[in-house]
Amino acid sequence: MNGAMLFVVAVLMLGLGLGLTVEDFRRVRHYRLTIAAALACQLLVLPLLCFAIVSVLGLPPVPAVGMMLVAASPGGPLAGVYSHLFGGDVAFNLTLTAVNSVLSVVTLTAITNLSLAHFLPAQEGIGLHGGEIVQVFAAVLVPIAVGMAVKAKWDRFAKQAERVFRVISGLSLAALIASGFASNLSPLIDNVTTVFPAVVAFALVSLTTGYWAGRLTRAGRGPSIAAGMEIGFHNAALALTIALSLTDDLALAVPASIYGITIMIVAAGFGFLLNRVLAPQADATPSTAG
Repeated sequence: MNGAMLFVVAVLMLGLGLGLTVEDFRRVRHYRLTIAAALACQLLVLPLLCFAIVSVLGLPPVPAVGMMLVAASPGGPLAGVYSHLFGGDVAFNLTLTAVNSVLSVVTLTAITNLSLAHFLPAQEGIGLHGGEIVQVFAAVLVPIAVGMAVKAKWDRFAKQAERVFRVISGLSLAALIASGFASNLSPLIDNVTTVFPAVVAFALVSLTTGYWAGRLTRAGRGPSIAAGMEIGFHNAALALTIALSLTDDLALAVPASIYGITIMIVAAGFGFLLNRVLAPQADATPSTAG
């Protein structure tokens, strides 16, 4: 990764850390079974389902890897917002985000390299290796720890800074996207029609899998909706940043770009459907057994 990419990742993770506390990690004990099920879905089941989707739809190798990058990314920052809007347990979102962000450093690296080896075996040298893996660890974990330390000591300042960092990270990411896509519109246009169906299918699968991970572990309505949103909102910004750092082929970044917009629309429809049609009277009491 070059310096610009690492900067964007670090800013994203620092902003995330400013919203987390040690209690978010401790809260795992209240949702042991549901957290385990949700993490299994996020880290194992969904990458496998994503692989099935891109294989069935016959995506070209490069955007197929881009889809796998999205699947391997942890929950995005909008998950908590959507969870709140549709009656989810936001505390559960924070807990799952905290745990998943740490674990994803390992799983994101593994899934990225396995996907590249499978879909692009002829392109040697592309991937996260050695020093790059260390850079990912540093760019993800260190800023999260710094953000949490700031929040623990200066909570009011952290709340204000979190909003600022969201703007900074958004502008930084937009600048990277604009600079790359401005001179390469043709690959973007060529891949939209092939990638969009896979993105919609994966968004629906992610939201549904997360929701049922909560329902099947008897977590109650709130945590189930939160799990659906947390698992559905893969961190497209992180996936996009890594995609842009791996190769000059912008087809790799197309899935994350489309997913970042599409998931907001699909998740709104999913939340409305749950609240008004499928489970408006579902039990709101979480189970702490497990």
